[in-house]
Amino acid sequence: MKIISWNVNGIRAVLKKGFLDFMDSSNPDIICIQETKAHKDQVELRLDNYPFKYWNSAEKKGYSSTAIFSKHKPLNVIYDMDIKKHDNEGRVITLEFKEYFLVTVYTPNSKRDLSRLSYRQHEWDVDFLKYMKELEKNKPVVFCGDLNVAHTELDLANPGSNKTTKSRPGNAGFTDEERKGFDNIIKAGFIDTFREFNSDNGHYTWWSYMGGARARNVGWRIDYFCISPSLKSIMKNSYILPKIMGSDHCPIVLEINF
Repeated sequence: MKIISWNVNGIRAVLKKGFLDFMDSSNPDIICIQETKAHKDQVELRLDNYPFKYWNSAEKKGYSSTAIFSKHKPLNVIYDMDIKKHDNEGRVITLEFKEYFLVTVYTPNSKRDLSRLSYRQHEWDVDFLKYMKELEKNKPVVFCGDLNVAHTELDLANPGSNKTTKSRPGNAGFTDEERKGFDNIIKAGFIDTFREFNSDNGHYTWWSYMGGARARNVGWRIDYFCISPSLKSIMKNSYILPKIMGSDHCPIVLEINF
């Protein structure tokens, strides 16, 4: 089973930048998309090999939103987390299969001025992890997407200028509060699959459009596949596709023997 996750930064935009060619060449069983910025009726998308298409669109047009395109029919589809304060931005889709749950998530950004950090720390991160653990009571979980945090100093090119210090709160995506949120995911037993295969730095999934950051590989790893520990033995590989263009993020891949 090959599953891909990709924040496309606008599905309509990426369709003009080779998305269908990427799908043909990579041929995943399932692709999880974040930040589609569209309702499905706004998109002309022919993917004949993916008859099962699920969209969760934000109430606000052109904002956030997620989708999953699958070759395999799920047993059940769940949109959002059934928590009103979280459920108007189209950030979560869950597919239930016989052996596992697959969840795609687009975690809220804390914003440059950190105006959404408190919501992120005390509400979203807490409730999303609780939702993952509730699913896990029934069967193992794979969740993937843009989590909007670089977990450790290995996960971004310039940790020193971004981290929290006594004189500054840190930059969105690398504050102590956000990093502790990911710590809690690991403490709850979930595995950051990429780190099972790569322990060094220089591997990123997002680059600013400013200053030629991508060409210089001055990036952040903020997109993840995480799995329940019971799935570790059947995990085959987890890797990043940094050469795939079309978005400020690149796709990430999980290969697992379901």
